[in-house]
Amino acid sequence: MKPRALLALALWLFAAAAAAQAQERLEYRLGAGDNIRITVFQNPDLTLETRVAEDGTIGYPLVGTVKVGGMTVAAAERAIAKALRDGKFIDQPQVSILPLTIRSSQVTVLGQVGRPGRYPLETFNTKISEMIAIAGGISSTGADMVILTGQRDGKPYRREIDISSLFLHNKLAGDVTVSGGDVIFVDRAPLFYIYGEVQRPGSYRIERNMTLRHALVQGGGPTARGTERGLRVHRRGADDRVSILTPGLNDFVYPEDILFVQESTF
Repeated sequence: MKPRALLALALWLFAAAAAAQAQERLEYRLGAGDNIRITVFQNPDLTLETRVAEDGTIGYPLVGTVKVGGMTVAAAERAIAKALRDGKFIDQPQVSILPLTIRSSQVTVLGQVGRPGRYPLETFNTKISEMIAIAGGISSTGADMVILTGQRDGKPYRREIDISSLFLHNKLAGDVTVSGGDVIFVDRAPLFYIYGEVQRPGSYRIERNMTLRHALVQGGGPTARGTERGLRVHRRGADDRVSILTPGLNDFVYPEDILFVQESTF
């Protein structure tokens, strides 16, 4: 084989191995509390439904205790097959494991969702959007930005994800895979407040790219005694001081802005 062909083959084998390792890292790993069914091809007597113990082990016929906790399903299958082969019980065992109930990996979803709580990871490679859907979706008071915390490779992990942008702007690469122990927090949507000579004073959700003109419409517009020219904005700055501004109607609204519509002097 020519050197160029050998190099191409080596690169392909390296890429394939790297892809396989990456896929295995993404796959679900068995843990304490999981119920699994183990079968061995052409050996029905070795079929077993069992629960992974707190120390990550299972008891299996012929071979005794086998450590499977922390392993992917494929790795656990290889571990049991090796134990059967090393014990000279079966020459070339073909072991299959089917997870029946996944209890070891749960994700907590908190904040402004339909059903806050803890949910098991029932499928491999569950995305954050799927986990939020399982929890009933983001409520009408929830923000588009959610916070995902957990651990990756033994290190603290935190990421802010704009759920709407994933689909509105085709940023699906940001729809990350969740892992057992993750916490998803959906904060309350930012609000602005409007009072004075408006039809519907009160607090309202700030929508994307919302301007003061939009905010005024949200409040029903000025009353017969009010005027757009009398709009004042009370805004808290980084130094925690509140400034009173006279902005243009096309300026953006910021969280916690307080809009005051004055009475017309005419």
